[in-house]
Amino acid sequence: SELTTTLYAMETVVEAAATNEIAGFPVGTTRLLLIAYGEVRAGIDLSQITEDDVTVLSDTIQIRIPPPRIIDAKIDVNRTRVYDYDQGFLNLGPDVGPQLADMAQEEALSKVSIAACENGILDQANQRAALVLQGLFGGVAEGRIVEIVTQGPTTCP
Repeated sequence: SELTTTLYAMETVVEAAATNEIAGFPVGTTRLLLIAYGEVRAGIDLSQITEDDVTVLSDTIQIRIPPPRIIDAKIDVNRTRVYDYDQGFLNLGPDVGPQLADMAQEEALSKVSIAACENGILDQANQRAALVLQGLFGGVAEGRIVEIVTQGPTTCP
């Protein structure tokens, strides 16, 4: 029931670090530099359209669609890579590669989602949903005018 109308994709660079301490003093730091590829999909949920959202007038059919929303946000692990992994001087930093990679991926996902929102992904999803549904319903309206009524997007997460 989800109609994906917009995809935002980007690469971002994220650094994560962890420090080894002995008696409260830092002994070594491990740094990981990750180049992450992320995607955010936005669109509308067609299952939210009810009979109340459809108005039939003499020559016009109005369909009010739900507000657009983020459908999915993910990091593509196949296109993401560790650019640098350094355990510091004499390798005294903790060996926490997988944990640092997870932390870096979470931060990268957050950066990609924020960038998608700042670049108007929900507004684009709303406009494209209206165009897609106009074309879909316009072909079966039997000579009637089909108007798609959009709702303003909710706030981005």
